[in-house]
Amino acid sequence: MNGRIFFQTIFLVGTLVACDSPQNPLAYVKETHGRGKAVVYVEESFKPLFETSISTFESLNPKADITAKYLPEGKIIQAFFDGNVKTITITRDFTKAEKKYLKSKNVEVSSDRIALDAVALIVNPENTDTTISISRLRKILTDKNSIWPTSKQSISVVFDQMNSANFNYITDMLQTKKLGDNVFAAKSNEEVINFVKKNKNAIGIIGLNWISNQEDFEVLNFLDGIHVMDVKLTEDSESFKPINGVIYTKEYPLIRDVWMINKGSRAGLNSGFVNFMMGEKGQIIIHKSELVPANNPVRLIQMSPKQ
Repeated sequence: MNGRIFFQTIFLVGTLVACDSPQNPLAYVKETHGRGKAVVYVEESFKPLFETSISTFESLNPKADITAKYLPEGKIIQAFFDGNVKTITITRDFTKAEKKYLKSKNVEVSSDRIALDAVALIVNPENTDTTISISRLRKILTDKNSIWPTSKQSISVVFDQMNSANFNYITDMLQTKKLGDNVFAAKSNEEVINFVKKNKNAIGIIGLNWISNQEDFEVLNFLDGIHVMDVKLTEDSESFKPINGVIYTKEYPLIRDVWMINKGSRAGLNSGFVNFMMGEKGQIIIHKSELVPANNPVRLIQMSPKQ
């Protein structure tokens, strides 16, 4: 009898130890804000930011395992409504109609704006036409005036993918899905950058996050061989590069929000990761990525000219 009790005690202790072992799948049974497994879908424009954010979050929470899938915005939204993912990052909140539909299916979602981002226009360094207005961009994208002023060469425009955040932003701005024959898609923001490096008459349309963090060695490699265009609202207005100060003041014309939408358990890992991105550490990562954090605005310093 005593032997049986001793054996059961050893078995119970061994089970508890095994459950707490990071190598044991049972370690993920009790999901919390910092423990468990989660899959998030992220618009490909924000891949650099989220690779850093997930790595940091997992280093702070060793029992957390987050897998990110980087997809175009349209596919991400469809996957959410199909019930294939609980947490997504896109460039807009759901519409009232979309939220009403989800509510009719008893799906409770939370939407959080985590940052302010921008669309960047890039050209080859050999191109001397480095400033563009929104009105001129519209003409180029609709193939109504697609000749470079200086070289007199035809302009080709490349973006990442159909139905991506970059594509949707530009076509929404134009209020049309019909673009000129001079506009085509690559497969990713990275491929857009590489195309522009090889083609001196091209304009690339990318998410700023791919070239914003100049402390990142890979970003510096991307910047080597491209030039970021200055953009102005009209032909007569001042032009700006997409840096966080003028994104915050909305003087740069091509800006957009970054949203995280979540239907995961409030006590689960999905919600824990959203809270992290909305909290101090996540907002610091966003700031270091040269985007504008939603909760910790950029500090603007006005320099007075010397007398």
